[in-house]
This record gives sequence, structure tokens and C-alpha cells, in this order.
Amino acid sequence: MNGAEALLRTLLDAGVEVCFTNPGTSEMHFVAALDRVPGMRCVLGLFEGVVTGAADGYARIARKPAATLLHLGPGLGNGLANLHNARKGEVAMLNVVGDHATWHLQYDTPLTSDVAGVAAPMSHWVHSSSSSEEVAEDAARGLAVALSAPGQVATLILPANVSWSETASGPAPLPLPVPPAPVDTTAVDAAAQALSAGEPAMILLGGHVSDRQLELAGKIAARTGCRLAVDTFPARIARGAGHAACEKIPYLAEFALDHLKNVRRMVLVGTRPPASFFAYPGLPGEMAHPDCATTLLASPADDREDALWRLADALGALATEPQRDVFSPPALPETGPNTTATVADTVAALLPEGAIVADEGITCGMEVFGRVAQARAHEWIVETGGSIGWGLPAATGAAVAAPDRKVVCLEGDGSAMYTIQALWTMAREKLDVTVVLFANRDYAILQLEFQRVGASGMGERARNMMHIGNPDIDFVALAGSMGVPAERAEDAAAFSRAFAAAMAERGPRLIEVTMGSLLPR
Repeated sequence: MNGAEALLRTLLDAGVEVCFTNPGTSEMHFVAALDRVPGMRCVLGLFEGVVTGAADGYARIARKPAATLLHLGPGLGNGLANLHNARKGEVAMLNVVGDHATWHLQYDTPLTSDVAGVAAPMSHWVHSSSSSEEVAEDAARGLAVALSAPGQVATLILPANVSWSETASGPAPLPLPVPPAPVDTTAVDAAAQALSAGEPAMILLGGHVSDRQLELAGKIAARTGCRLAVDTFPARIARGAGHAACEKIPYLAEFALDHLKNVRRMVLVGTRPPASFFAYPGLPGEMAHPDCATTLLASPADDREDALWRLADALGALATEPQRDVFSPPALPETGPNTTATVADTVAALLPEGAIVADEGITCGMEVFGRVAQARAHEWIVETGGSIGWGLPAATGAAVAAPDRKVVCLEGDGSAMYTIQALWTMAREKLDVTVVLFANRDYAILQLEFQRVGASGMGERARNMMHIGNPDIDFVALAGSMGVPAERAEDAAAFSRAFAAAMAERGPRLIEVTMGSLLPR
């Protein structure tokens, strides 16, 4: 058994069943081990950002980590943007990054780089294995870090000679991950007092919001009369019929300030006080009212379900019925242009039970989250770190994790081009993903931000930096070239027909939704 086989057996013994890969020469012995060690599903991505984003989406839905296999420092560097999103989203992930043989580094050949230095900013743990005798134990330690609360990114560097050298040690057992910590009784008491103070109050949930967390928070909200909200970018949350109803903090600072202006007590669960995404002239960074007192019930690394149960018990809310979302599908639009409202209504009406929505709709997707509260029960995952190019890969990983559930990806045309290669992986793996691609031929979010930060009048050069037409990208042809059937919906009725057909069929599909531009051309 060589080091690569010992590493692979260690991952399989610990329950890691999927590896998203983009290998190179240094990783060939790991690749060869895949034929000798059965059980690992390897999914090829044609760009490392697809690989890391898919591992993120997989982990959020599977509730366990995937591994990635990346090639040297440049390959890892290509995947860093979605590792940033994973880190911000508290996602459990183990990256295996190949490197030159230890004795070959002295020659400083073209692909030689500081792999650990590249990994460090986006990893909670970085380690380079020094021998085949140690690599299995190193992998087990890295996986334990990844599985430690609240979910972390671990990176194991695998020199080529460590991979190919023989070992007598075999696979290693998994050390115990660090579990969520119980919150102190004083935190529960302080939260109970805040919600019983007779002032307008809110519970704010963040990160991976489990069904149990949402249910308990809904009971508390119904008992105390407080509002229940989630972060602007929750890593995962259940939505739709039967689930406890909740708000979402708006993305735009002006809207968030208005949304929170009456809240005077805020209890935080797995999150921080809401803050503006960017700094804006004349606007505060903190979104809560200056007179709002915040109370931390549980940090991301704490046992949030236990904390909410204890809080509900302290408030006498365990038997209280939450306010719930109800399935009340809107009428499908029959005429008119595509708007964010018509797209949202169509999705809300037709989304199947148990579906997964991966949201990177940017400006065009902002309205969908609120409207799908009236949809059938489903699950929502959101880009947590703001680094675009996450949606298509995350939907890919989610579909690998849940092959029996429909995945819908809300995607902007600008962000899609960062990781468009994910379509090829969807086709190759025959994944049940429907991509709703909002085509306004613009970086519309940048046009909006240009105005909000108080930049001077937009001239032709500035406008060109935020417009992705001339030439227009033909996403129908692009998807078809990668094996994904696609069509263009020019109006609301056409989108309703296309989306209904996609929900009734299995397999990858893309619908290019023609949208209007924010600015005249």
C-alpha cells in the first residue's frame, strides 16, 4: 500500500465518499489509487473554482464534507474564491493539494510555489505531509478539523513522493472532532430577559440554520411576539410550506436600516449584529438602530439547537405552535415581460417538494427568497462570502449530495461566466439541475453600487466596465456545447412554460431568462 492508498482508505473509513477533482502530474498516484480502492466517487471539474464550489454545495446538503483534489499552488489558487465562500459559510471541507516531491523543490521549476502560503488565508488548518508513514494520520487530523464546530476548511499538502512511497501503517482512525460547545446559563437567561422586556425584539439566526433551530426559534417568536429573521446570506435554511415563517435581513443598507429601525432588542444565534455589506457615504456600518441592545445567545461554534431549546423552555414556549409558511401558489403569469416578480411567482408556484435552491441570482434574485415562502417545502443555500462564481458549482455539488431531489440554480449572467465550466460537469454526471439564468447583459449589481457609493456620473468608459454585451453571450448555445439542453425565455409566459417542463423532467437544463437592463444602453 502506498501513501495515496492509505490516505484514500482513511477518508473512506471516515465516511468521505465524494472527491471533486482537477488533478495534475503530482497527483497521479492518488488518481491511480482510485482504481485500487473502491468506494470513492470522483467528480471532475474543468476549473478549480468549480471543484471547490461543488465541494461547498455538497457539504451543505450532505451535512458532511467532501474532499477536493487540486494541483499545486496555482491549482489551489484558482479555487480560492470559492474556498473563501466556504470559509465564510462554515462549511466542512478537506482539500488535498499535490506538490512536487520533497527533494524536487530545490530546483524551483515553473510550478513550484508556496502552497502553504496560498492555502493559509482561506484555511483553518494547513499541513504538509512529510512521509508516507504519516500521511494517513495527517489526513485524519485534517478531517477532524474540518468536522469540528461549526465546520472548517482544512488543507493537506501531499508531496508526490509521499503519495507514491510504500507504507506499512495503513489507514488511520479519525480523531474526535471538536463538538459544539454548550452555552452558559447566563446567556440563556440574558436572552430570555431581552425577549421578555416588553420592547420590540428580534431573534436573528445565521449560518447553517437547521430545521430544529428554525422550529424552536419559531416557537419562541410565537410565544414572545418577537420577530424571527435570518441573515442576508444564510448558509442553509428550510423554506416553504410547513416551516416556521421568517424574515431575511435585506441586502441593501438603506432597506436594512428601515427593516430594523423599530427593533430595540436583538438576540443573536450563530451570527453577528447585521452590518452593511460595504461602506457607503453618509450611512452607518451597523444596521441595527443605535438604541437596539444585542444579546448573544450562541456563537457559530456553540450548540445552537440546545441553546434555543433551553431558551424556549425558559420562556414556556416548547408547546407553542409557530407561525408557519403555507403553500399558496401564485397564478402563473400569462402575458408581459420577465420581471423579478414574475420569475419569483413562477418558481414559487412550480418548485417541487424537497427541492434545493442554490441562490446566486444577485440583483435579479433578490425578490425570489421572500416570495417562495408560499412554495412547497424546500431548502435554500446562498453564497455566503460574496465572491461570485459560486452558484453553478454549488448547485453541482448539491445535486451530487441529493440525487433524488430537484436542484434549481438562480444565476446571474455575469457571475455565471466565472465558472461556466460547471455545466459540463452537470452534463457528464447527469445531474438533476435546472439553471435559471437571468440575462440582463450587465453586471447590474455594480451599476447599482456605482450609484449608491456616490461615484460621479457614469460615462461611456465606466458604463462599458459594467455591461457584458457587445457581443451578447449566447447562453443557449454555450450550454448546448457542454451537453446541457437549453432554451431562451423572452417573456413571462415563455419562462413559465420552460420552468414547468424542467420541473417535470430529470437531468440538467438551462433556461436563459431575458431581463431588462438597469441602465439605458
